[in-house]
Amino acid sequence: MKAAWYEEFGSAANVLKVGEYKTPEPKSGQVKIRVHASGINPSDTKKRLGANPKLLDAGPVIPNSDGAGEIIAVGNGVSDDRCGERVWIYNGQFGQQEGTSAEYVCVPSEQAVWIPDNVSYEAGAMMGIPAMTSHRCVSADGDVGGQIVLVTGGAGRVGYYAVQWAKHFGATVIATGSSPKSVDHCKNAGADLVVGHPADESVKEILEFTNGKKIDRVVEGDFGVNLLPVLNLLKTNGIIATYSSMTDMNPSIPFFRMMFMDITIRMVLVYVMPTEAKQHAIEDITAMLKEDRLDNRVAETYTLDESVQAHQAIEKGGNLGSVIIKVD
Repeated sequence: MKAAWYEEFGSAANVLKVGEYKTPEPKSGQVKIRVHASGINPSDTKKRLGANPKLLDAGPVIPNSDGAGEIIAVGNGVSDDRCGERVWIYNGQFGQQEGTSAEYVCVPSEQAVWIPDNVSYEAGAMMGIPAMTSHRCVSADGDVGGQIVLVTGGAGRVGYYAVQWAKHFGATVIATGSSPKSVDHCKNAGADLVVGHPADESVKEILEFTNGKKIDRVVEGDFGVNLLPVLNLLKTNGIIATYSSMTDMNPSIPFFRMMFMDITIRMVLVYVMPTEAKQHAIEDITAMLKEDRLDNRVAETYTLDESVQAHQAIEKGGNLGSVIIKVD
């Protein structure tokens, strides 16, 4: 099969190879998928750069955990009825070396989720990390109906879905954006108010909008740099659900202040979400896709031969939507 892979850590231009690779076959409990779209996320590029130093101990890595395609074969214990099913894939390159940046991938049957015919493969390739992570951030700590939810970076891959989930579940949603385009995207996702990234001015603007009422829940895309201004907005007993802290990976926290606010800090990583949380996300994603109620943005598409450029696009940042490799 044709695939992209790396055998050492480094920049995309230096280590990513594209060519012929051994086609996998499904093991017991697995399905084999003809991949049509592979979604790239920052975690994929970080792995390639060596975030997990032991990753290559088991051999070369075909990157990317998200994707979508058609089941063409099944392993023992999986019903033949699944053959021909259109599916989206999550955690494709987790716990194994071979991800979705290839013509074929084999994953446990439960990690290949049915998608309706009205949903493109490109959209399906966004349901893993962006849609599942955001669902967990919004829903993990109870109903947000009637609450005020702040989504920082509301135009980002995860943030854009977080705005949609929070609105769907009945919250008043405030989002932050860093440019006129990102503000427009936040509004398109359904945000009731869009302000600049957390700072004294945006805190004042938010509290004016809420008539002084504090925020119930925050979906935080850059925990370390935003923590202090967010604490000025968060209510006592409030919740911060965070999935990233790229600007400051080892942030200091005002422990005494946070303790006396009795707040909850929830870390979210899709790879290790509890089984029940994954199932909850899958059920809600399926329902929303059936009703065509999720807005799924493609920022850029590349071919498998252009895998280097696709990884570089993620690392460059500023993508208003997902970066997709079309594997056709």
